Amino acid sequence: MSATPVSTGDATSGRRRGWRPDGQLSLRLRTGLNWWGAALATWLPERVRELFGLAGRRLLLQHADGGSVALSLHEDGTERPLAQVPVASLAAGDGDPLATLLAPRVAETPRWLLLPADAGLRRQLVLPAAAADRLRDVLGFEIDRQTPFAAADVRYDHRLIGRRSDGQLDVELVVVPRALLDARLAALGPLAPTLAGVDLDGEHGPLGINLITDARRREDPQRRYQWLLVAVAVLFTAFALWQIRENRAAAADALEAQVDAEATRARAASAQRQQLTDLREGMAFLQAQRAARPTTVAVLDELARRLPDSTSLEKAAIEGDRVLLIGLSTEASALVGYLEGAPLWRSPALAGALQNDPRSRADRFTLTAELVPPPAVDAQEAARAPAP
Repeated sequence: MSATPVSTGDATSGRRRGWRPDGQLSLRLRTGLNWWGAALATWLPERVRELFGLAGRRLLLQHADGGSVALSLHEDGTERPLAQVPVASLAAGDGDPLATLLAPRVAETPRWLLLPADAGLRRQLVLPAAAADRLRDVLGFEIDRQTPFAAADVRYDHRLIGRRSDGQLDVELVVVPRALLDARLAALGPLAPTLAGVDLDGEHGPLGINLITDARRREDPQRRYQWLLVAVAVLFTAFALWQIRENRAAAADALEAQVDAEATRARAASAQRQQLTDLREGMAFLQAQRAARPTTVAVLDELARRLPDSTSLEKAAIEGDRVLLIGLSTEASALVGYLEGAPLWRSPALAGALQNDPRSRADRFTLTAELVPPPAVDAQEAARAPAP
């Protein structure tokens, strides 16, 4: 059967109104997911890809002369012939007919019947992007228009060739007569139930379609491994997310503990700084008080030089800015004159009356004077001086 490219007209325009407007987006998502999955599969080792059915390997079955079937392994776009097995020699039963003829790794590979190119009819169609979501249903309506067969008399599938700049889709419709396909499946004998699909041979190998309906497709023997891989991936993803959350929580707790420790050290440093400030202010206050009046040593020295030898002191005290003297002297009435004119005090005066002491024949006196602050320069130097 020959194949000629055609383009759809307005016959499907009435049906396009019912299609969903997001067909182009859905197609792009599926294409992107397929590309992403294939890219991720390339990172896995070859044995792992084979285990989970991601290597793209196929065991191709082709009818040969003499009622035999030619077996070949299709992988990475190349075919490697394996054997040619007579169908009559295969025993029908519950077991795998090829289990004893092929290596276990090859026997577990999905099996596909490859029909010759002249067994089917191929038509190239141009469809709107909105048909992407229901592409198979749309092509089912095109069989009557594009092929000499009725839709009920054929098995069909399609492949997406590309997408144009205006959003339209280039699709190839592949049609095989139902009677021909059923005859080819019957000729396989016990191998027919083991098939995962039926493909058509093209210019560069299998087209990549499947002409077996969903009801007749054999479950991929590696499908359980694929589901297992999905379950493991979901579990590892959940564990990774949980671990990330735990790591974030642990990091947050560690950061909070570090902040608390830093805050504690900062408060301790602030308290020590306040204590140091208070100490310095107290020392400055004491230095200012010391600088505001003469020192005790200077006052006592000045008193020793001015008081006569006939005078003895019982008490000499500095109370605030006043000096208090209590003692005995035979010249008590003249003591005010001795103390006047001193640079360290002023206004000396007797406090109260003189009291005669018969035993010492001296007068008991109480004398007060007001201390005089030292000059400003001397006060500043005294304030800067270290404490004794």
